[in-house]
Amino acid sequence: MARTLAAIDCGTNSTRLLIVEQKGQQEYKTLHREAQITRLGEGTDRTQELGAEAMDRALATLIDYAGKIEDHEVSEIKFVATSAVRDARNKDVFLTAAEEVTTIKPEILDGLDEAKFTFIGATNNVLSTGPSLVIDIGGGSTEFAFGDGKLELSHSADIGCVRISERFIANDPPLPEELSAAQSLIDLHLDDVLMSIPGIQSATNIYGVAGTVSATSMIEQGLYEYNFDSVHRHIMKKQDIEEVFRLLATDNREGRLSNPGMEEGRVDVIVGGLCILAQIMRKLDFEQIQVSESDILDGLILSLMK
Repeated sequence: MARTLAAIDCGTNSTRLLIVEQKGQQEYKTLHREAQITRLGEGTDRTQELGAEAMDRALATLIDYAGKIEDHEVSEIKFVATSAVRDARNKDVFLTAAEEVTTIKPEILDGLDEAKFTFIGATNNVLSTGPSLVIDIGGGSTEFAFGDGKLELSHSADIGCVRISERFIANDPPLPEELSAAQSLIDLHLDDVLMSIPGIQSATNIYGVAGTVSATSMIEQGLYEYNFDSVHRHIMKKQDIEEVFRLLATDNREGRLSNPGMEEGRVDVIVGGLCILAQIMRKLDFEQIQVSESDILDGLILSLMK
């Protein structure tokens, strides 16, 4: 009988679920994939704690996911929490509540494990030659995972779309000095990335994962409705990213929201995310990046198949 597997990723900005049916040793068919913007990490950069309202939003989504997992008769599951929970002093309050509402024990992933699972997920079933780099721009951190065929080096930087937005962007639209202050900090973190992964610029396959990258792809393509096949493997050129960045950074909230593919829950943090994406393209001198909708969830699923 076919096994049904599931993975939950409780991130800083979104809480996500993947349910699959195992087809072979490392093959699966997606039964359900979903993301809800819960902003669990709201205010965490400032307070070092998870807020009560933010926890409630994430827990409500987890209750819904637990029902879907039960409906699909899932036999094995991996449930992880990342940056915001990792950084919060009151993480145990959330982890205990999350286990109570789902009856699944969550685990906190450190940045390097996060990078490892993301690399496995994004590079699975990809026929490519030469070294690959997977860039995961999350809400609280950005992971860089590099390797040829398998993961060799990784780095987790404390820059994410929520963290950068909360720390630097107070005006709407953002002031030029807010954007340049954000990019100066991002630049310092990228210096550390270059030291941790000396061969990073030799990557011949560059994959971008997570919401900032997907949203940028949708805006660039003019997609009003999300379509996995249109976004997955879409190649974005450096100048296209710069164009989307300029468009969104010079507009107010209402103007940004009128763009195709722009979700209400992402509109306040997309400029922070684009500060990171644009600075990566500039600093590492990449001409293009390929969007991958296969990510940490897929990596977690693959880890259950071993």
